[in-house]
Amino acid sequence: MITTVMFDMGGTLEDIFVDGRSEREAIEKLREMLVSYGLDPGVPYEELKERVDAGWKRYGAFRDSVNIERKPVTIWCDYVLEDFAFPRETLAPHCEEIAHMWEVTHFHRCLRPRVGEMLQGLQDLGLKLGVVSNTAALFQVFDSLEEYGIRDYFRDVTLSSVTELRKPDPTIFQVALHQLKSAPAECVYVGDTVSRDIIGSKRAGFAKAIQIGSQLTREKDCGINREYEPDYVVTDIYEVLPIVKELVASGK
Repeated sequence: MITTVMFDMGGTLEDIFVDGRSEREAIEKLREMLVSYGLDPGVPYEELKERVDAGWKRYGAFRDSVNIERKPVTIWCDYVLEDFAFPRETLAPHCEEIAHMWEVTHFHRCLRPRVGEMLQGLQDLGLKLGVVSNTAALFQVFDSLEEYGIRDYFRDVTLSSVTELRKPDPTIFQVALHQLKSAPAECVYVGDTVSRDIIGSKRAGFAKAIQIGSQLTREKDCGINREYEPDYVVTDIYEVLPIVKELVASGK
């Protein structure tokens, strides 16, 4: 019997994408913030962007090889801004502020239509709701859920930045299960990638997995070993409600 539905954040509850405008805005804001901390990069825009991109590539190579997330202090001091050799004691206190800015500026984010209506419908069925999200900031997901007006629907929000575990590692799902006091066989997971969301939740023993495509799906799922496939594929997040309602009614 289904008692719990958990969601990915970026690409699932919200649309997310990157373009040239958001990349430029993020780099320009990063420079402004660094200068305000007394840490002027001292290089033109293109060089700053090149160095930051290289830093993210270094971090991504580490992160994706072991499914481990580091805290913002480590990400920004030891990877993204490593080439600048800024004094750690000066940069470190500002890393969460930088991480939050980057998550909401480098990425265009927008709540999908009818998310609130869908969540209300699931709550009306008596289901427990949660979020399991990979993120490089400690508080941004909580703040975004609050800004969208949907934070109170979720009994638990489990983040890679807090657990230091990343999807598809099943352990991050198991952390959420323990916090919600739910058994995996009672759970449905909704996400936009096979590589992280479907495979991760299935490895954790979730009963069902639902995929909704996003503008990042193809990039994240390119060339993966498709160990598991979604039980359902939807194009509108509201479609999750009738699927789960049928599962609850059937007792599966």
